[in-house]
Amino acid sequence: MYLGCTMLFTKRLKFICFFQIALIAIPMLGSTIVAQNKEKGPAYTSPPAKDMSFPLMGEFMGSVTSDDGKKQIVGLQIRSIGNDQFDAVAYYGGLPGQPRFNPEPIQMIGKRSGEFVVLSGGPWAIFVENNQCRVVDVKGKSRGQLKRVKRRSPTMHSPAPEGAVVLFDGTGTDQFTTAEMTSDDLLMEGADVKPMFQDFNLHVEFRLPYMPYADGQQRGNSGLYLQSRYECQVLDSFALIPKIDGLGALYRFRPPAINMCFPPLVWQTYDVQFTAPRWNADGTKARNATITSWINGVKVQDNVSLPNKTGAGKIEEPVLLPTRFQDHGDPVRFRNIWAVDRGLTSGDFPKKPTKEQIQSAIKSEQLKRKERAKAARKQAAEKKRAAAKQKAKVDSAKAKVEQAAKTSSELDKKQPDPKPESKKPESKKPESKKPESKKLGAEKKADKKVPAKAIPKATLKTPEKQPAKKTGENPGS
Repeated sequence: MYLGCTMLFTKRLKFICFFQIALIAIPMLGSTIVAQNKEKGPAYTSPPAKDMSFPLMGEFMGSVTSDDGKKQIVGLQIRSIGNDQFDAVAYYGGLPGQPRFNPEPIQMIGKRSGEFVVLSGGPWAIFVENNQCRVVDVKGKSRGQLKRVKRRSPTMHSPAPEGAVVLFDGTGTDQFTTAEMTSDDLLMEGADVKPMFQDFNLHVEFRLPYMPYADGQQRGNSGLYLQSRYECQVLDSFALIPKIDGLGALYRFRPPAINMCFPPLVWQTYDVQFTAPRWNADGTKARNATITSWINGVKVQDNVSLPNKTGAGKIEEPVLLPTRFQDHGDPVRFRNIWAVDRGLTSGDFPKKPTKEQIQSAIKSEQLKRKERAKAARKQAAEKKRAAAKQKAKVDSAKAKVEQAAKTSSELDKKQPDPKPESKKPESKKPESKKPESKKLGAEKKADKKVPAKAIPKATLKTPEKQPAKKTGENPGS
């Protein structure tokens, strides 16, 4: 019995704990747009309002005076690595991809204090604020200022040319065998393209999540798996030197010529020109696959020959396979995806949109945002009205219950308390029952022994003499 009670109590305790955890977790899930991972930390798909480090990330550029009085252009990239810590890299000549860019990096580290970061490790200290940086030498003398820069890829909003296959434009996933869309009409990672191409050009626009506590391959990882065999790496490698597994790399085969990664949560472009390998009739390979690719309009791979698959790609063979958008567990988003089958059509690539096309695309995006915002406001208003209606129903039912309880209480107060029957006056008893009670009382008195003197002589009767029983007779014979 004791053991059974103990087990029952334990089960109830577990249920209560689970219920309390659920109550805490539900509001958290409903009020945030981050994906949680114990190893990677949060992955933000929109700017976090309470993260004071996020606004300090980005690119800066300006003029710095050296010891000999000469002025040099300096470009700076800075990123958050969690716990108020920062990594940064500075370049003379400007930022990666600019005409006078010097690829020799000056790597720096920093710590946030309030609304600014102090970077050290170079020939000067840099105080990073939201929109500008102050460069100071070892003696505390100001050497210059760097202004925040927000760059945009020249192939952003590039329209699909005539003859191209529009794979994704935000209206559906018909061109994929496996794919999911977000509520704001973006393609999620983990999508397989339905058409299979041999030689093709591919335009993709992508956005990396903000993952301050993750690093390396854990930070905004995805990839374009051409023919499911050759991976053009997608990764948040902003503010790092070019790596063999960073953005723009042919995964673990060749690093990009230049790291053209923009900060996370900024839309970027990936343009790839792919030529498939050629095969002989006996199954031997006649020619390797080749890839040329551009990140944000800058060429990072130039007609590179691939002797084999890359990474975890499928085995090379003379069979077409679908192109895939890799799912590595990070919320990377895609939009405006199109491909040109070069066996069917040709044209300039990458394709740079005109000013009119850019303005049209921006207006279209703004209109979509307004429509979504309007729909969200309408939905919120409907929820508010439904909640008010439900509250009114509850209040009405509560008022009825309270009124009923009040009426019942008032009736109880007005009604006199019932008295015990023993205290009721005998006059209220039915008259017909009185003689019966008296008669019963008389009969009871008659049953009592009365002295012989009190019995009248007339009422006394002499008992009759019974004949004497003979010997041997049975009674009643």
